[in-house]
Amino acid sequence: IGSNHARLYSEIRSAEFTAVYDVDPISNRTIAIKFGPTPAKSLDEFIGLVDAASIATPTNTHYEIARSLLAKGKHVLVEKPITDNTEHAAELADLAARNELILQVGHVERFNPVLGALEKNLTHPRFIEAHRLSPYSERGTDIGVVLDLMIHDLEVILHFVRSPLWSIDAVGVPVLSKNEDIANVRLHFEDGCVANVTASRISPERMRKIRIFQEDAYLSLDYQNQSGEIYRRVGKQIWRDRVEIEHQEPLKLQLRSFIECASTGRQPRVSGSQATAALELAVKITQQITSRW
Repeated sequence: IGSNHARLYSEIRSAEFTAVYDVDPISNRTIAIKFGPTPAKSLDEFIGLVDAASIATPTNTHYEIARSLLAKGKHVLVEKPITDNTEHAAELADLAARNELILQVGHVERFNPVLGALEKNLTHPRFIEAHRLSPYSERGTDIGVVLDLMIHDLEVILHFVRSPLWSIDAVGVPVLSKNEDIANVRLHFEDGCVANVTASRISPERMRKIRIFQEDAYLSLDYQNQSGEIYRRVGKQIWRDRVEIEHQEPLKLQLRSFIECASTGRQPRVSGSQATAALELAVKITQQITSRW
């Protein structure tokens, strides 16, 4: 993930890509040679070279790195999940607010053009079904699949369903790691909306899809292929329309947005407090899953 941030920062002309820091010296030098930033020898040196920074490191390091940057007056984009516990997440959000700094969290699907198309057609969701599947990889196995993958969909659902959560029913099992590798949760909201969310990191295929049912339509969208369809009832017939989507790289849109927020003070699309709410839900789901083992 960090190398993708580096690649894209080197392409974005609205900011200067000044420095990189990686605890792996070989990776540090490789990125510096390939994309041009100064390879810092320590986090402290890195902090002194930048005005804003991306954190793309293991989840259990997010809190300490983000706190160090925010304490020195630097704007921060931290990959999701914001931290591995809600207390640290809330502390970072508070620190950023007190210092009038941008704290943006990398829930990259919020920058997927598919989501923009969905929001234009969304009225009152009644049932949501989300599937996020990927093959197994050692990357991210320090946390379970709920914090690794499902949290993307949880944040999107909380964004769409502006209603308090009524109940959670979650199951999951570890297969190849010590944490849950496949999980499913059914969320019931007080306004009657139900969301059924599945995430797996032991799938032979990749899939990132969401379907939303509402009174007047059914929307089926594919994050991965940036495509979608809307089914509407017209009289006694069902009409299908393809959603017009301009294909773009979500991560590049996210980084551009972060630079703009850091430059202008505009609030990010996914703030520290919003990411904390998604983390709180993900932690509750994880706790319910592990309590059943």
